[in-house]
Amino acid sequence: MSQPIPHNTRLAVRTLILGSIIVLLAIGIRASFGLYMQPMGITHGWSRETFSVAFAIQNLVWGAMAIVFGAISDRWGSGRAIALSLLAYALGLIGMRYAATPLELYLTAGILVGIGQGGATFAVILPVVARVVPPASQSTAMGFVSAGGSLGQFVLVPAGQWLMQGVDWQGTLWVFSALLAAVIPLAWWLRGKPQEITAAGGRPLTLGRATSEAMRDRSYHFLFWSYFVCGFQTAFIILHLPAYALDAGLTSANGAMAVAFIGLFNVLGSFWAGKLGGKYSKKVLLAGVYWLRALAVVLMLAMPLTPMVLYAFAAVMGLFWLGTVPLTQGLIAQVYGFRFEATLSVIVFLGKKVGSSLGVCLGGVFYAQTGSYDIVWWMSVVLGVIAGALCLPINETARTRPAAPALS
Repeated sequence: MSQPIPHNTRLAVRTLILGSIIVLLAIGIRASFGLYMQPMGITHGWSRETFSVAFAIQNLVWGAMAIVFGAISDRWGSGRAIALSLLAYALGLIGMRYAATPLELYLTAGILVGIGQGGATFAVILPVVARVVPPASQSTAMGFVSAGGSLGQFVLVPAGQWLMQGVDWQGTLWVFSALLAAVIPLAWWLRGKPQEITAAGGRPLTLGRATSEAMRDRSYHFLFWSYFVCGFQTAFIILHLPAYALDAGLTSANGAMAVAFIGLFNVLGSFWAGKLGGKYSKKVLLAGVYWLRALAVVLMLAMPLTPMVLYAFAAVMGLFWLGTVPLTQGLIAQVYGFRFEATLSVIVFLGKKVGSSLGVCLGGVFYAQTGSYDIVWWMSVVLGVIAGALCLPINETARTRPAAPALS
């Protein structure tokens, strides 16, 4: 007769699966936004610069609201944060469907969707996962959930392209908003918050004290600015790569497939980044990710852009795409503990979103001025080299003692 599965194991498996489903949808739908640039631009007469501003706003709001939802998760429980964010995300997509002016696009695709992404993606979900798995498995578990986001990109970008051919971009937004609404009940099984821990001298460690201590630590600033570069690179590529392919004489299907390939190969990349992060120095792995990204861009720019070159670039970039996520989040958990990990994670995550906003915005601005994305591509190369150098001085020594899991 088989032995029953221990409660903690069931909890960990359930959390991994449900967290991965939410991240799959949230990241996958977000990755499809570049597909709307051409059809919505034709319908409303909007330029690429208009879309760039909208998604720059989205990334800034995403980063700011991640801090809010992280604090809600730490103080009142993760279930509330996740449910509210999924609702805002779904409403934002519906609003985007009816947006008829640039201002309405900024309010819906920018602000509402940004609010939704704040609590439905890595910055809130990964700390929930980290609390319910053994310390030795935390890095691997976060890599698993990050891979879920990449799988969403692989599945939902081609699905969005296919839906647009059948129900146009308006119907596609309705379908995606319905998917987000359908998973709101999953937040019930991801509820809970971490237990209290005690600081030096026997005093309870408060949110303000934990944040203040992290802010005085230079390693925390290195993580913030390296994550800034991650956001700059990934947001620019995810929004502008389909248009870049069209400019080179390729088709919209080529661009969509390239974005999907990034997601497919990052399923492996994210998982193995988490796996390796449990065995080797996370900061060294992070530095390698940034430097290899920069190399991939240089190699692509050195060759004429054909479908095979585009797909090869997407595959290589995909291997390192979200590998930064389990490594960065794992470093925060390893160094600062779990009690306020969600809040400390989302402050660093804000750096990623500021970088994302700048990447998508500069992509639109420089394209409008020069008719080319080359300046921003080379900026991403230089920033990648700098980010790798910032990772190496990080002190990986634990500063606090992690609290016990407290999800039910």
